[in-house]
Amino acid sequence: MIVDAHQHLWNPSRRAYEWMTGGLEPLRRPHGVEDLRAVAAPLGVTATVAVQAATTEEETAELLELAAGSGGLIAAVVGWVDLTAADVADRIAALRAGPGGERLAGVRHPVQDEPDAGWLLRDDVRRGLRALADADLAYDLLVLPHQLPAACRVAAELPELPLVLDHGAKPPIADGGWEPWSSGLAELAALEHVHCKLSGLVTEAPWDGWRTAGVERYAGRLLEAFGPRRLMFGSDWPVCTVAASYEEVLALARAALGPLAARERDEVLAGTVRRFYGF
Repeated sequence: MIVDAHQHLWNPSRRAYEWMTGGLEPLRRPHGVEDLRAVAAPLGVTATVAVQAATTEEETAELLELAAGSGGLIAAVVGWVDLTAADVADRIAALRAGPGGERLAGVRHPVQDEPDAGWLLRDDVRRGLRALADADLAYDLLVLPHQLPAACRVAAELPELPLVLDHGAKPPIADGGWEPWSSGLAELAALEHVHCKLSGLVTEAPWDGWRTAGVERYAGRLLEAFGPRRLMFGSDWPVCTVAASYEEVLALARAALGPLAARERDEVLAGTVRRFYGF
């Protein structure tokens, strides 16, 4: 069994996705549940986690409704709410009260787009993160390497909040960079309530040359830092398709997990994500 911890669904005719630029324009078309099923099911993927791609609560409500009608393919949703809003708890409750609301498992904000490297340390953001913990939700960390120190600080302050690092903090694979990414990763991984997604690496490498860019080295570092019980496979479909197919991304993950025992591979491919998001 394979559970995909990170995929996206969207319909650009319903809202703008401003980040679909710089070569990402081919993604600017609908990607729905049946499109996902067509590429994932033949590979043995039995369930997935749908992750926000727009900073609107309307998109989150739509993802929850899609999850409810997906026949189990979307087991959980990581949505978006305004963490800085004074009524963030009420906003979470409203999403849970809607169709598919029971599948809301976590929240994500694209911290990578924030110019303030310490955005996570703002008082209003911390208040919002505590509201997530109070609601028994997880938080997906979407940060760049230079934002890892702030992520480490807030993670240390909130041991009650389950955290997962998306895309391994986007290591500088295209440039062959290693530090300070690797050290920052180790500092974050030292906190036992923090997990990590084995996802998004092919698009951090040259899109037309990721096969020879040493992606495996970075994947190995994630496994070394977090271990199989805190690492989870994610395809990052359809974003991955600008560089690699769903099948190629899964094959890359399997290759990175090759040295593990079968039980440990099963953790990364299904067990960790199910425990973390609670389904």
